[in-house]
Amino acid sequence: MFSYEDYREIIRRIKETGLQADYAEALERDAFIIMRHDVEYSVERARELAKVEESMDFRSTYFFQWTNNSYNILSRKNRDILTDMHERGQHIGLHFALNGMTDMELVRKRIRKEIDMLSDMLGFEIRAFSIHRPSPDVLAENIKLPGILNAYQDDFFSFAPNVTDDTSLAVKYMSDANHIWRYGYPDEANIRGHRRVQILTHPFAWTKKGYDNLNNYRTLIDEKYMEMIDSIDNECKDFAELREHFETVPSLLRKQ
Repeated sequence: MFSYEDYREIIRRIKETGLQADYAEALERDAFIIMRHDVEYSVERARELAKVEESMDFRSTYFFQWTNNSYNILSRKNRDILTDMHERGQHIGLHFALNGMTDMELVRKRIRKEIDMLSDMLGFEIRAFSIHRPSPDVLAENIKLPGILNAYQDDFFSFAPNVTDDTSLAVKYMSDANHIWRYGYPDEANIRGHRRVQILTHPFAWTKKGYDNLNNYRTLIDEKYMEMIDSIDNECKDFAELREHFETVPSLLRKQ
């Protein structure tokens, strides 16, 4: 269910409706389908999912974190990836981490500050954000900022404190959080059965083969491990003669 082929089927269903839209376009429409991606652990996997979309002449919005222990959005490598995605037509946004903040005025100021900094560092405008693991209080706040679009504002997302299968919502929202499709799967019934739809995926969950949750994390950790090896090798001249001692560690760990 999480292979690139599965993802192509979801994109095919969306394209057949003709309702695909980014956030700015959706504001002007009575009916829309927004595809969004919150990038949690791997910029590389986001790029690969974007390539799948590009092969089908489809574009969506990728939200990247400014504060993230798993990747550095401002490294030369990652800035080049984001710039390339932007130039190929993908929409780039900020995935804002609350980091314990509960003061809504402070949250508003920090979102704008991070968006301005990110725009300056990347060299193109960032005009949309999503919130990482938003609390009910944050969703209920319905944050709207001049010139900036919130993936969770009421134009694109319907907040209800206790959603059930019978809850009537203006926008159908589906998410693959925790490797489980929550609030429905983007099948024909859900794609065509609602006038307004927002779909959230997390690119680290999607691969060519489509692993289960355990093996997906295993392959992700292997990739991040090798990224560290490459980073050390690029920075330290004396590491080359030691590299072979580290390259097989992930597979050995899996056997223990």
